[in-house]
Amino acid sequence: MTAAATRRQPASSTPASGQQAQVQARRRAYHRRKTRAQAKSDALRQKEAARVEALPVQHPHAAGIDIGSRSHWVCVGFTTDAASCLIREFPAHTAGLKAIAAFLREHQVTSIALESTGVYWIPLYELLQAEGFEVLLVDPSYTHQLRGRPKTDRRDGQWIYRLHSVGRLAAAFRPDERTCRLRAYLRQRANLVRAASRHVQPRQKALEQMNRKRTEILSDVTGLTGRAIIRAILRGTRAPEKLARHRDRGCQASEAAIAQALTGSYREEHLFERKLAYEAGQFTLGQVERVDEPVALPLGRMTGDRAVPPLTPKARPQRRANSPRFDVRAALSSVVGLDLTQIEGISERTARTVISAIGPGVSRFATVKKFGSWLGLCPNWKKTGGRVKSSRTRRGVNRAA
Repeated sequence: MTAAATRRQPASSTPASGQQAQVQARRRAYHRRKTRAQAKSDALRQKEAARVEALPVQHPHAAGIDIGSRSHWVCVGFTTDAASCLIREFPAHTAGLKAIAAFLREHQVTSIALESTGVYWIPLYELLQAEGFEVLLVDPSYTHQLRGRPKTDRRDGQWIYRLHSVGRLAAAFRPDERTCRLRAYLRQRANLVRAASRHVQPRQKALEQMNRKRTEILSDVTGLTGRAIIRAILRGTRAPEKLARHRDRGCQASEAAIAQALTGSYREEHLFERKLAYEAGQFTLGQVERVDEPVALPLGRMTGDRAVPPLTPKARPQRRANSPRFDVRAALSSVVGLDLTQIEGISERTARTVISAIGPGVSRFATVKKFGSWLGLCPNWKKTGGRVKSSRTRRGVNRAA
């Protein structure tokens, strides 16, 4: 038997060695294709980089800044010398930002391009604008379109400078100072409203644990009737009939139905959870009211000199706990010069969001098509060989859109 097994061994090893040779051949062919593709890609990048560097300079007094959380790289000239003084690294603290401004003035820079990296660009952008420089806030994807350099912070600063000096960078839209201030207040207000809404869920959970079916009776548990009932429960009222008497006259549910839904058990731990959630929500709503005054102030400052036509009588929207404490419709009309809420589908909240994003007008956009493109509502065509591969709109977090 041993001899037979020995005779069969060479026959069984032949197919295995053949398969291994095929695998190795496929691997070598794959590496050859990958090497050719990499060499072709490198040649194209070098050719593209050389073409960009050969373009005529349109901004001779330009600078490029690569933004970072700890430091910023500033380039004011193109050079291959590693020890050149035309590119320097500055710390990101206030003293470093002031040193950047002095460095730019020393080299007679008038126009600066920097990437919108996170929120790290905001202090430097505001300081350079206050110093009188022309600052272009550039989308990072614009600087990545023209490749040709290894990825380092120093080289990124040089590449941004080179692209800006030959006029290949476009500035992102940024509204004026008053609109930016209004936008910051409205975003803070929206964050507080979302935080207040998160405290509603623990309240509903505590009521369900006590078998209070208020959500099945009231369409809005945070309305006038719901808030009055919760305040009465926290004051110590337990009888369902007494709680049902807090029903608002605009509520569609009857007192009998509300009393039946409020019949249940009261446990100390659930009431305690309910009380904490209610107090947290009321505190956050109080913060929302505090933001209303700073919101109304920028709107008043943005009012133009043109005459505002009288507002058409219109039914007031339903009053909610987080509704603004001033006449939003009148304030927005005085800013824009017309009543945007007359447009179907645009409420006071929508009009307020649009104005805080673009300002009182769209004059900074040359055409309607460019405005639609900035909103991200235009299809991004990808067509090759006469066939449309994709026409999706680009991704974005544009609140106005």
